Amino acid sequence: MKNKIKAQQKFHVRSGDTVKVIAGNAKGTEGRVIKILTDKNRIIVDGANIQTKHVKPTAQNPQGELRQQEGSIHISNVMLVDPATGEPTKTGKRLNEKGKLQRFSKATDKFI
Repeated sequence: MKNKIKAQQKFHVRSGDTVKVIAGNAKGTEGRVIKILTDKNRIIVDGANIQTKHVKPTAQNPQGELRQQEGSIHISNVMLVDPATGEPTKTGKRLNEKGKLQRFSKATDKFI
């Protein structure tokens, strides 16, 4: 049986972008994108969707602990924050002056 190779998806956000959560329990939270999980269409945003993880005791840490960490959010539940205005905006892609495909803000019609 042949292995099917999936083409890598292109999302409206990238690592390092500032995004605003528009749906779910973390609605209204703004933060930086830490990681993108392309196989699950999810992202991890700094300071959003905080979850508590129980860590078992070990020899180095005999007490164990409760660790707070960010959970993943579906990529459709976030909007990119426009660096120029600071407001969430939809994005599109078009060719720039050099002929390279680049993201632009649909609100301000400027490249991001």
